Amino acid sequence: MSFQQGLSGLNGAAKSLDVIGNNIANASTVGFKGSQAQFADMYANSLNGAGGNQAGIGVKVSQIAQQFTQGNIESSNNPLDIAINGAGFFRTDVNGDVQYSRNGQFSLDKNGFVINAQGAKLTGYGVSDTGNILTGSAVPLKIDNKDMDPLETSRVDLKLNLDSRSPLPTKVPFSATDPETYNKQTSIDVFDSLGNSHVMSTYYVKTGPGAWDVYVGSDGVEMTNQAVAAAAQTDTAATTARTAFQTASTAVPPGDLVAAAAAYATAAGAAVAAAAGTAGATAAQQTAITTAAASAGGTPGITPGEIDKLIAAAVKVPAVRAGHLNFDTNGILNAAAMAPQTLPLQIELPVFPLTGAKPTIEFDLHFAGTTQYGDATEEKKSSQDGYTAGNLQRFSAGPDGTILGQYSNGESRPLGQVVLANFANPNGLQPLGNNAWAQTPTSGNPLIGTPNSGSFGNLQASAVESSNVDLTAELVNMITAQRVYQANAQTIKTQDSVLQTLVNLR
Repeated sequence: MSFQQGLSGLNGAAKSLDVIGNNIANASTVGFKGSQAQFADMYANSLNGAGGNQAGIGVKVSQIAQQFTQGNIESSNNPLDIAINGAGFFRTDVNGDVQYSRNGQFSLDKNGFVINAQGAKLTGYGVSDTGNILTGSAVPLKIDNKDMDPLETSRVDLKLNLDSRSPLPTKVPFSATDPETYNKQTSIDVFDSLGNSHVMSTYYVKTGPGAWDVYVGSDGVEMTNQAVAAAAQTDTAATTARTAFQTASTAVPPGDLVAAAAAYATAAGAAVAAAAGTAGATAAQQTAITTAAASAGGTPGITPGEIDKLIAAAVKVPAVRAGHLNFDTNGILNAAAMAPQTLPLQIELPVFPLTGAKPTIEFDLHFAGTTQYGDATEEKKSSQDGYTAGNLQRFSAGPDGTILGQYSNGESRPLGQVVLANFANPNGLQPLGNNAWAQTPTSGNPLIGTPNSGSFGNLQASAVESSNVDLTAELVNMITAQRVYQANAQTIKTQDSVLQTLVNLR
């Protein structure tokens, strides 16, 4: 026996206690991965090559291996707290250096970058101006909180069943203001180029077995009548007169507003009456428009906007159908019977009164899935692709790492996508502290990918991964390591006693 075995045993037990103590100290550290001290025995080399009877010279620490097992997922109140459920590491950028972590406690810095407590920036895929994920090289993720621009409606989808048993309307011709002239009305909001909302109504008039006419209205007014009322918006003379009224109202002192209003009413009435004539109005109907305009122009204090409303109320022109729907004997839309018309219908919905937007909303009106069965007339589904402007309200990460922003207009848009990294040998990563690791030749090169794909785990927002340290097991291991330390100390004491006996020999 020598002191070598006992000393190495003391060192090994002390190292084991260091590892256990570090595990216990980090039992509450988010994303921490516990370690285990692993040992190997030691033998001295024999000069003659025969070492079968060697007793060994003690123990050494072969490695301190981290245990990359899954920690428990715990919920939090921070929407930027993200837990990885499965394999993978967050990829972060620290002044150009790449680090990896399992700690998903993130926040935003003053520039909108997603960072952890140490200022490391979370990396992932950015987005284009239209919200499309830009896959390629991972870059620091930045949450852009700019407002969402409005989008003009370009498509409307309607799906309904028209009752085949419905009788023909009792009154003709069609009028949007008389429910007895149509069988069914539906409404949906559409948006102009500035994001202003308008009510687009569709009216269905049965004209025979399996045949229906479709009329369209804008803000409660049949489309043709609305287009006639809006004629003053694009008429050169009316536009000039409106500008003159604005100039007179802002002059110091103000100009003759009564005369300016009368001039505008005359020009607007003439433009609307001419448009009404083109749309099929009778001479009496045109006279009613010019009379209403003259009456409005003589009202003290009236404005061009109020004049427009009074003129519009006098417009009565024949409605023009937007299209027609024909069904076969199975209640399905019959394209051959609708020829030469084809679906979808191309609609140019007038915008009136003035909003500063484009004068019409142009969109395709689809009727996919519309039927004519012997069942009550009912709207099954309606949707459109436009929206008004909106500001960012909240955001959160999905299982696939997509950070989805929700806006005040009810729309959602991706703001970025978190990427994960994985290694062939995670135990080869170099611990850097602050819950971070660095790549080494032993770990191999990182495999970069999106969460919830391939071998990568999925993400859970508003949650964190707790430490994987089993505190009960560590306390038991600590007792064991303590006993090992005491036993090795005892071997040294025994060796000392043997040497003392030899020294005392006479």
